[in-house]
Amino acid sequence: MHIESQKVTADKSQQQMFEFLTNAENYEQLMPESKEKFEVRDEKTFVFGLKGMPVIKLQIRETIEPELVVLGSTSDKLDFTLKAHISALNENQSEVQMEFNGEFNAMMAMMVKKPLSKFINTLAENIGKL
Repeated sequence: MHIESQKVTADKSQQQMFEFLTNAENYEQLMPESKEKFEVRDEKTFVFGLKGMPVIKLQIRETIEPELVVLGSTSDKLDFTLKAHISALNENQSEVQMEFNGEFNAMMAMMVKKPLSKFINTLAENIGKL
């Protein structure tokens, strides 16, 4: 399953946005209002839970400074990546697009596509509000 968020403009340079997204603690600011749990495990790993969804543990797996941050699930049952693509617009603004990629069976894909799309877009919208 592949889902992309809309592109959002943030009032941070590409480098500032990269640094923001490579700090696990900062993801709490991006979570939807339905967040019930958020816990940082270490500098690259955090756990979050949303109403009606299982708790998910994400880890920063890969970075290409200053344009890409790749988060990956640590669960075998929900194997997916969440990429943040960061482009420079000018020295004080950047454009960010979130990209979700996961392997799900057809039944699971039907159940999670809508809430996942909403989640990915909420992350992007919240980046745009920083």
